[in-house]
Parts: sequence; C-alpha cells; structure tokens
Amino acid sequence: MRTSLVLGLRLFVQAGTLLLIARMLGPDEFGAFAGVAALAVLLGTLSTCGTHLVLLGEVSKDPARREQILPYAITCTLFGGSVLLGIYLLFCKAVLHEANIPLAVLLSIGTAEMLLLPLLSLPAVEHQALGRIARSQLLLILPLTLRLTAAMIVALWRPDDPLAVFGYLYCLTAFVALIVAVPTTPAPWPRLHTWRLPSQGQWQQAKGYAVLAITAAGPSELDKMLAIKLLSPTTGGLYAAGSRVISAATLPVVAMMQSALPRLFRDSRDQPAHTARLLRWIFSITLIYSVVLAAALWLAAPIFAWLFGERYDGIEYMISWLCLAVPGMALRIAAGSALMAIGKPWIRAGFEAVGLVSLLIAAVTFTYYFGVVGMPLALACSEWVMAILGSCLVVSTHRQAVKTVG
Repeated sequence: MRTSLVLGLRLFVQAGTLLLIARMLGPDEFGAFAGVAALAVLLGTLSTCGTHLVLLGEVSKDPARREQILPYAITCTLFGGSVLLGIYLLFCKAVLHEANIPLAVLLSIGTAEMLLLPLLSLPAVEHQALGRIARSQLLLILPLTLRLTAAMIVALWRPDDPLAVFGYLYCLTAFVALIVAVPTTPAPWPRLHTWRLPSQGQWQQAKGYAVLAITAAGPSELDKMLAIKLLSPTTGGLYAAGSRVISAATLPVVAMMQSALPRLFRDSRDQPAHTARLLRWIFSITLIYSVVLAAALWLAAPIFAWLFGERYDGIEYMISWLCLAVPGMALRIAAGSALMAIGKPWIRAGFEAVGLVSLLIAAVTFTYYFGVVGMPLALACSEWVMAILGSCLVVSTHRQAVKTVG
C-alpha cells in the first residue's frame, strides 16, 4: 500500500506531463515524439546488460554482494549505453524518418534513456532489494517529476520550437536526478579504479536478464513505433496518447509486483508453499483490479476528450477500444515479474518475445483490415496472448520447483 501511494504520485506526474506535452505539441508532433521516445526507452532497457536485475536478486539475498556487482554493473551500463545510443540515432534516421525529429533532440532523448536513467536504476534497485520499495520508487519518480516541471516551463514559455526545448530539458532532468540519487545509497559507489568488465560467469548470469529487460519493455513501447509506420500522423498521435493513459493506469499492479519481488527472490527456492500462496493472491488481485479498471476507463473515456483538448477529437473512441487490452496487460506484468523472481528469466523472455511477434503480425494485419481500430485490437491480442501463456508458465514452472524441493 505504501508503494501504491508513491506510485500514485508517479501516476499524477506522468498524467500531468502527458497532458501538457500532448496539448502543447498536438497529435501529429506528439505521435512522432512518442514513437522516438518509445524506441529510446526500449533500447535503454538493454543499457545495463541485465546487471541491475542481477544486483536486485543478489542484494535481496545478501546486501554484502553489492560490492562484487556494482563495479561491473556501472561499467556495463556506460559501455552498453554508448553503443546503443549510436544504434538509436542510426535507426531513427533510417527507419523512423517519418517522425522528422532533429538530430540534437534525438541525441538528448537517447542520452537520457540509454545512459543517465539506466545508471539511476542501479541505486533504485539497491534500495528495492533492501526492502525500501517506496524509497526506490521515489528515486525513479524524481526524473519524471523534474520532467513535469520542464513541461510546465515550456508550456508557459511557449517557444517557437517547443519540442526542441523540451527535448534538451529531457536530458537535463535525467542528469539532475542521477546526481541526487547516487548519494542516497547505503554505501558509496565503488571508486573509479575498481570499475571493471564482468567475468565470463557474470556475463552468463546477466545476459538472460538483459534479454528479459528488452522483451519486458517491448510490449509497452513497440506499439508506439508501429503506430508511426502504420497510421497517419494524427491517428498515430491519438493512439500514442490513449496507450499512455491505459499503461499509467496499471501502476498499482506494478507497485504490488515491486513490493513482492524481494520476497519472491528469497522464498522461491526454499519455501515453495509460501510462494504458491503469494502467487495466488497476486494473480487474483490483479485480475479483479484490471477488470474493474477496464470498466472504469471505458466509462470515463469521454472525459479524456475534454482533458486533451479539441485537437484530440476521437481519443475517447481510441481509449474505449484500448480497454480490451487492460486485463491482459496487468496479468502479463504479474506473470513476467513472477517468472523473473523464481529464477526463470529465459522463460519470461520467451513468452514476451512471442507477444512481440504477435503484436507485429496483428498490427500489420488488423490496421490493413480494420483501419484506425487495428492498433488497439493488435495490442489487446498481444497482451492477452502473453497473459495466458505467461500465467500457464508460472503455474507449470512452480509445480516443477515444488516437486524438485519435495
């Protein structure tokens, strides 16, 4: 509940930023910005090479292990993020050229998402591993809060090129958040001369989590990139705004899983009966909450037309269709987190990869046959495929673990 209150603040911050930027840019420019930002977020999940999840798992078991992991986690993040930043810039210019975003803005967004925010995730997961879930989430909310402040500045200032100004502030806010976050760790970060690359065994441990990170973020970000290619600029902007609304509404499920992860990491091997009971509660609550949430969003859809303004005429129609994806999205989040915590990152990566492929195929097919509603239907199809497959894998994997312990 404490974590939900903190993530309630995150919901407020994200909603405020979304409304300010969406109204300021209009659907055409907002759709382009959402697409390139989604790609940056997606690639940024690979920057740590999975070492932030290794840090979470190992420190959950023994806090002293942070001294063995942080030196190579920082190095991997700096090296991996730099390589990914180059790939991001090339991809945006070669494939997402329809977005027509200036190179300097792309560089600013990419630096924030592929270098600064991945580094920020290291102190955040350290707090999470130690059971300080709310403090961990506050660190992750800090750059979002600063970004909301930046959006307010741009909205009040009304510069000739608001996207460029916001893009530069996007990077600055991430840098300020990192400077604030690093000193909050229980012990200082390792000195520069101790930073190193991981050993072969450490690479083996991290690579599964690295794949997991990108497949976990993929379902939430790939659809915005596809919208740039498959929909008109205006319709793509309506879809991007509606998709962000339903994603933000699932934050209580994220809060529950973030709170449960340290316990799942600790108990999954040695106390399978306790883990089974916890998983039953998690999936029951997730299903009930997500169905209620979908119904509430469907009823409230007309309100969003007023919130976003007249330039977003039709967004209530888009959100109504997107409600079909909400229960599947929530269950997918729960199943993915559970599989990661019980030591099956490759299985999680596998079912989420199936979801990404199904999203790609469904998006191309459904937009061809159904037009505007094709993207919401494709997202719903993908999320439900992952929810059903992931839930079945959690049950079967845990049963095997119980048999092994027995």
